[in-house]
Formats: sequence, C-alpha cells, structure tokens
Amino acid sequence: MNQYIAQLARMGAAPKRTIIGLMSGTSLDGLDIAVCEITGSGMETEVVVKNFTTIAFDENFKSAIRKIFSQKTIDFELLCLLNPWVGEQHAAMILEALKGWGIRPAEIDLIASHGQTVYHAPKLLHGKPQYGNATLQIGDGDQIAVKTGIITVSDFRQKHIAAGGEGAPLAVYGDYFIFSKKGEDRIMLNIGGIANYTFLPGSLDASKIFSTDTGPGNTMMDQFVQQYFNCAYDKDAAIAKQGKVNDALLKALLSDSFFAESFPKTTGPELFNLAYLNRAIQASEQEGISQYDIMATLNRFTASTIVTAIERGQEMIGNKALTVYSSGGGMHNPMIMDFIEASLPDARFFTTDALHIHPDAKEAVLFAVLANEHIAGGSVSIGGGKAGIPSVTMGKISFPL
Repeated sequence: MNQYIAQLARMGAAPKRTIIGLMSGTSLDGLDIAVCEITGSGMETEVVVKNFTTIAFDENFKSAIRKIFSQKTIDFELLCLLNPWVGEQHAAMILEALKGWGIRPAEIDLIASHGQTVYHAPKLLHGKPQYGNATLQIGDGDQIAVKTGIITVSDFRQKHIAAGGEGAPLAVYGDYFIFSKKGEDRIMLNIGGIANYTFLPGSLDASKIFSTDTGPGNTMMDQFVQQYFNCAYDKDAAIAKQGKVNDALLKALLSDSFFAESFPKTTGPELFNLAYLNRAIQASEQEGISQYDIMATLNRFTASTIVTAIERGQEMIGNKALTVYSSGGGMHNPMIMDFIEASLPDARFFTTDALHIHPDAKEAVLFAVLANEHIAGGSVSIGGGKAGIPSVTMGKISFPL
C-alpha cells in the first residue's frame, strides 16, 4: 500500500487532525493561512484555530494574476505558467508562516488549499445552453504538497459542479457543521469580493439550509479605488464618506437580471466590474458624476443588495428575528454595515468573533473543515442535493514525493 494512503487511513480514524486552511479571494490582498485543530466530523466537528495570519501578495504576484483574472481573452501560456507558480508561491508562504510560529511541517496532517479563482462561469452568467456550470482555480496542489512535504487537498469546487452545483458558495458546508445552533436561526454573512450568506435553521434540519451569493461585495469598490485613487481599498469608507449616493446611478446598477433570479445563485467579477459600472453610468446619464459620488453609490449598491437578499431569505423562512454573523473584508466597512443594520431592525448583528472564529480567518477555516470532512467524514447528508447544495465531499488529494 502507498505510504500516504496508509497515512490517510490512520488520519481519518484518529480523534483529531491538524489542518492548514488556505484562502485567497478575488480581492487579491493576500493568502489567509489558518492552522486548525479539528476534532470529529459532520455535526460533531469542533474547530480550534491555533494560529492565523494573512501574508500579503506583492505587486508582482497581483499583476501576474490580474492579466488573466476574470477575462474572456487571455494569454494561455501565462495561465499555464501561473498554475504551478501560484502553487509554489503559496507553499513558500506556508513554510514562512510555520517557521514564524515554530511549527514543523511534520506536525501538520493536511493542507486545504482553495487556490486562486481566475474565472467563475455559472450557467446563469455564461448563458450557453450546451454547457453547464464551470469555474477555474489555479495553484496546483501537487506543487504545494511536494514543496511543503504535507498531503494537500485542493480544487474543491469541481466536485460541487460535477454533482449539480455551481461550484459556490462552498461555505455552507462548514457553516452547517460548526456554526449551527439549535433554537437560533442564523445568517452567516460573508462580504468578500462577492457577498454571500448561508441560512442555518435553528431546527438543525439540513433540508432547510440555503446559501447564495447576493451580488458584489468589495470587488467593484476595490477596482474603482485602485484605478482612480491609487490605493488597494477604501479603508473605513473614507472615500465613500466624501460622496453622496446618486439615486439614478444606483437604480441602473440594480437593474441587472441577476438580482431577480431565485436562490441559490452565484456570480463574480466576470459580471460585477468597472465595465458594468460604466454601462450603468451611461444608462443613467450620469457621465459627469464625481468619483466620490461613484464610491458612495457603489458602497450603497453592495449594502442594498445584501439587505434585499436577506429580506428575501426572511420571507422564505418566515422569520425576521434572525441573528447575523458577519465575516470578510467588507464587514470592516462602516458605511456598509451601518446601512445593513439600520435596514434590518429585527435582526441581531455580531461578527464570527462571537463564535470564537476570527472574521478574517473564517473562509480559510471553512476550507480546513472541507478537507477534514473529505478525509474523516462524508456520512452527513446536507439537504440531499436540494437548494443547489449537493450532498458530497469535495477536494482532490495530492501526495508529497
């Protein structure tokens, strides 16, 4: 028997595993690295985050990814080169973090790598009847496994698509396992480049769970300030606060058919980008609008689409008194959060800190949970494939040399 297969068998039967969860989102700010001690599986999953950091990407890394990111026409040689290169870079960052924490690679059981999404193409977005849902993440798992010497689970989204899903949102699985609470209907809201949420019923009935993207999170605001204000993002909404929401532009931004589609649905920067903004400016005849007013309006666009999606969820479940737990970079934006909280007066708001998971670490932790379930679980049915949530374990396994 291959030594690593035997190692996986022992690992799956052990009471706990130490798993590194990795997350690199569409914002391209850096690699989130979470060292998680995970006990059990399924609804018995318990997670303790032992260490967490985000290692920022340098401009060389960001520039290389942006040349192929969310574009229909790209340099295919560069795509081919970046797939192993991103894996190498992630491996180097993992080893750097472990060294800083005084942890030997041999102390880690698994790495769970999300990879770097370069294109997301659900059928809802591409509209080509002969093709199904599709998504592509680069950052080869074999590179990570070989360079670190740690078994790596990666490319999670492909099994989700093969089983009938859209490849996103995947947070629903980990949300259900580690954040469900009997007697409390919960919304797990994540505001990354794209915003999404998971509804967790207080009944713990998996068939009642649903998860959906709501629309843009930070992606359009980030793109705009990077182009016009020479900064990575609008820290504390400082730029947006200097502007005024333009109602005509906001109406045009909200007019896309995506927002009328039923749950679940996914999207990405392939739709919500500066070209989308420019079309809305032209359609609303607001060509002379100030850059500050654009930022204020984009901020409200994100916040209002989140509110509308949560309100639709409240109607679906017949409960307005939900508890909302926020995570992701957008939760640090006070204008977004103030508008959401003011618009949903019956809901209570917390961050995932209240659930003992740092909000910035949550997505990396959830991929560690997916890897844990892949190795040690797999027996829990999550909705039986209803609501776009295939009841599958996900990930491809890469062995070191």
